[in-house]
Amino acid sequence: MTPQLPTLTPPEFIARWRDAGFGERQGAQPFFSDLCGLVGHPTPAAYGNPDAFTFEKWVPGGFADAYFEERFGWEFKGGDDQLPGAFNQLLRYQIYLKTPPLLIASSFQRIQIRTNFPGMETVLHEIPVAELDQATHLAKLRNCFFAPGEFRPNRSVEDVTRETAELFRDIVADMEQHTDDPQRLARYLNRIVFSLYAADAGLLPDNIFADILNANRQRPDLSNRAIANLFEQMARGGLFGPHEIAHFNGDLFRGDPFRPDAPVELSANAVQRLGEAVGKNWRNIEPSIFGTLFERALDASQRARLGAHYTGADDIALVVEPVVMTPLRREWATARAEIERLLEDDNGEPARQRLAAFRRRLASVTVLDPACGSGNFLYIALRSLLDLEREVIDFAAAQGWPGRTPQDSLPQDSLPQDSLLQDFLPMVQPNQMLGMEINHYAAELARTALWIGYIQWHQANGFPYTQSPLLTPLDTIRQTDAILDRSDPEHPAEPEWPAAEFIVGNPPFLGRGGLRSALGDEYTGALYSTYAGRLPNASDLCCYWFEKARAQIAAGATKRAGLLATQGIRGQDNRAVLQRIKESGDIFMAYPDKDWVLAGATVRISIVGFDDGAEIQRFFDGKETASGINANLTVGVDTTVAKRLPENSGHAFEGPSPKAPFDIPPELAERMLLAPFNVNGRPNSDVVRPVMNARDITQKARGMYTIDFAMMGLEEASQYEMPFEHVKEHVYPKRLEKSQAPFRNRWWQYATPRPNMRQAMVGLNRYIATPRVSKHRVFVWVKPEIMCNDSTDVFARDDDYFFGVLQSRIHELWARNKGTQLREAESGFRYTPTTCFETFPFPHPDDAQREAIALAAAELDRLRERWLHPAGVSAGGGGGGLRRRTLTNLYNRRPTWLDHAHAALDAAVADAYGWPADLAEADLLERLLALNLERAGG
Repeated sequence: MTPQLPTLTPPEFIARWRDAGFGERQGAQPFFSDLCGLVGHPTPAAYGNPDAFTFEKWVPGGFADAYFEERFGWEFKGGDDQLPGAFNQLLRYQIYLKTPPLLIASSFQRIQIRTNFPGMETVLHEIPVAELDQATHLAKLRNCFFAPGEFRPNRSVEDVTRETAELFRDIVADMEQHTDDPQRLARYLNRIVFSLYAADAGLLPDNIFADILNANRQRPDLSNRAIANLFEQMARGGLFGPHEIAHFNGDLFRGDPFRPDAPVELSANAVQRLGEAVGKNWRNIEPSIFGTLFERALDASQRARLGAHYTGADDIALVVEPVVMTPLRREWATARAEIERLLEDDNGEPARQRLAAFRRRLASVTVLDPACGSGNFLYIALRSLLDLEREVIDFAAAQGWPGRTPQDSLPQDSLPQDSLLQDFLPMVQPNQMLGMEINHYAAELARTALWIGYIQWHQANGFPYTQSPLLTPLDTIRQTDAILDRSDPEHPAEPEWPAAEFIVGNPPFLGRGGLRSALGDEYTGALYSTYAGRLPNASDLCCYWFEKARAQIAAGATKRAGLLATQGIRGQDNRAVLQRIKESGDIFMAYPDKDWVLAGATVRISIVGFDDGAEIQRFFDGKETASGINANLTVGVDTTVAKRLPENSGHAFEGPSPKAPFDIPPELAERMLLAPFNVNGRPNSDVVRPVMNARDITQKARGMYTIDFAMMGLEEASQYEMPFEHVKEHVYPKRLEKSQAPFRNRWWQYATPRPNMRQAMVGLNRYIATPRVSKHRVFVWVKPEIMCNDSTDVFARDDDYFFGVLQSRIHELWARNKGTQLREAESGFRYTPTTCFETFPFPHPDDAQREAIALAAAELDRLRERWLHPAGVSAGGGGGGLRRRTLTNLYNRRPTWLDHAHAALDAAVADAYGWPADLAEADLLERLLALNLERAGG
């Protein structure tokens, strides 16, 4: 709206209201109407749209004095000392005012404007009424009506949180030089962090830290003594100079449990940096990322990732909402319907008692994160519970009910009586959140993040924080190993998890291949023996959390769980834990393939929600589905029941695995190949072979060679002198490091030489290979003298018919459904011979159909090879050069000729099955599964 001519000048307005003798009720609307005249805006009555701009906007339990849609909510008070209470009212009202960008509280002497832009820090602007003749103040007032976006802060809450964490990174790095106990340092700095927040949030006297540091800028020893004294008063309540310090208590400010005789002290440099930190907007730090960023600042091993991405609140809600909140929202809907029926029958007291019972129900909910890190999952769960309780409180307030029943836990005399809305204080508490975490930095921060988030929620929602002591011990966050109890090293055992209604979390992502190197042989062996018979030893680490959560549900200690996993949980040995979940309960929610931020990088993960089978709704990729969710995290056709077919055995193999530096560059290979025959009369070409990996197939060949002694014994291998001595120098030392590896005593051989594969290859003039993991499932012909290593799968067949079926749409669909995808973004799918190939029912074609498939396959291969290696084009020419001509680039582009070649092949393969070529994927899978079970006799 265009401003109108003002009807009042600033001097006239100031003169009229400077010494106003009106009370709040008599003067509020005339005062506001005069403000409209001062800035040239119609009054609510003249505006003509009471839904958008009005006095006395109704909200549950009260009224906002003035409301302007998408601009502000406004509360009037008779005196300046009542303005904080006015803001609390607006914070309580804001959800019903559509979260306006400005919350404004005013007396007749002062106007305070608090920004309320979602995701941005809060900034307070103050306008003394007596100074409205100043241009800057008048411009701010006009912007409230005409341009609220001008108040938008420059920094987001993420910026604020990151800046504070970066400052602490420097403080921690300095402090580490002055203490030898990282646990004590972590606890001390957590006290500092919480105190800075408390001071900014009004729980400590204004500027108390700034005063300490400014008074002792040249004497860090005095600053340390003053801070220690402040902490002592916070632990028990008392006086700090002229200031009364509230009783904080909790386990944060009680003495040092590690070394009380040797307190941590700030260095001179740390005192200076802390002075800079005091000026930051600690009140606005974001709890959902606070713990992660400060954990990185505290832990030297993570410090370089401080600026990296983190898991945000919206992602965490993908787990917390369906697992924890969905059943609680159902309970509230049921309770609310019962209450409304009671109210219709004029049964006010029973209705009020029913509501109070549901609030006590929320206060009884427990949530466990058994790999809680710095607490972000627990904070989101706590915040969600509080948000639901607020909804319940608002419903009660709309009925005009007083706050608490005699059965409620908090004493009546602790409740403020100045407002009906404030009569209700949330009963949900942080100690309903349970955590297990092995890292002491993270465990400390989880407690701090929960307390900060809890207090911040009260203040952001307009509830006074009156708890005494302000903090209670959060011993529900335990520093412990969640999957292996080694308190008795000779007898490792499965640890006991605390009973909790819900389990959520993000267990560590560590693939089976990395367990021993990351955790050590002793720990890994103990883990395997402890869970023997329940999980295969080849399971990823996260599977142990899934199995523990499943067992908790089966024992009745937990109702529902929602955990993150690597993509690999859907296949191979990992899937065993999902099958166990379905045997004792069921999966009710799954995201099979989801972007997630892990260690600062975007990866692909799976999210799984499961229970005892009681949940009747199923959600797949965020949408409700009528189908059950299979153990491979698919819906519809359950291919996990497919069986391995004897007719497919002996054809597909994983490539040989070296697990040591057997590969050599072409220059060294050439010297070995040109060397004279060995003492056995044989050339080195017997054991020096070209080698291919997955990238050689999908990108450009590297031209590398490998030394492959196959199944030779030591004496025979040593007679190939140059290759053997190279292996002895470069491989033997590596093998000695693997003390328990089964291949340590045959160090000159590949770790897994695949003798069955070698036998199957005898007599073939070519064989088929495919990358084990690839974005596009492509198959290629390989010469028999080339070794394809363990990043590939190989097929001991040399006929075009077999090649054509593998490269067809029908086989690719089956393989993708039976395979898994790695957690790295854009990593592609994993093809596994046992699951993807040995379960695949090939067609049984007649001679003509077999020949049609072979011809289409040969044509596809011929066209691809011509594109990859065009005649007459040099490596640097030909419109981009040969280096860009790779199978990955070809299938990314997928030109029309390639589509036509694949369509011809797919039609030929479909005809061999006797099926239409355009069958939908679900129909294809259903038919393939039926064919598999028929041939397997099941």
